[in-house]
Amino acid sequence: MTDREEYTPGPASGAQIRKGGEKWTLILVRELRHSPEKVWQALTDPAHLREWAPFEVDGNLGTVGTVKLTWVGTPTPQETRVTRADAPKVLEYSDTRWELEAFGGGTRLTLWHNIDRRFISWGAAGWHISFDVLDNLLSGTPIGRMVGGEAMKFAGWQRLNAEYAKQFGMEPPKWSPQAARNS
Repeated sequence: MTDREEYTPGPASGAQIRKGGEKWTLILVRELRHSPEKVWQALTDPAHLREWAPFEVDGNLGTVGTVKLTWVGTPTPQETRVTRADAPKVLEYSDTRWELEAFGGGTRLTLWHNIDRRFISWGAAGWHISFDVLDNLLSGTPIGRMVGGEAMKFAGWQRLNAEYAKQFGMEPPKWSPQAARNS
């Protein structure tokens, strides 16, 4: 699939949550058809991240140290400390941890992301789409980044949000098409 108009995300899957306090941990697992080294580059290189991730960074995430990370739709970059960069296996920064495991000629990618519990289904839907965009990008058939308010306007995101909320046993947070339009 090379055409964005043809893209439809698959059903909500590969996700679980760990509840605790105001922030819950979203755990998403995706099997990608690409080597851990190739996936690692996409997770750490600023140019690759701009093609699929819901944030941008001013430096490479593949080295322990500080970078400025800006989530799409937020005006202010955050000082973010990369605390672990064990290429191509483990990457940790902020409220995020990635694990890459060679699996069947590709990579099993696991994401742990701490998210405000009220928006955990939003995060799951957004990361699901970002992973699809990543997989297509690495396959040489890019469909373009879909994040933030743009993703929320997408019918596939809305369906995933509802499906993940149901899987997690919660009501999806109310979202405003107007707010998405303004972002």
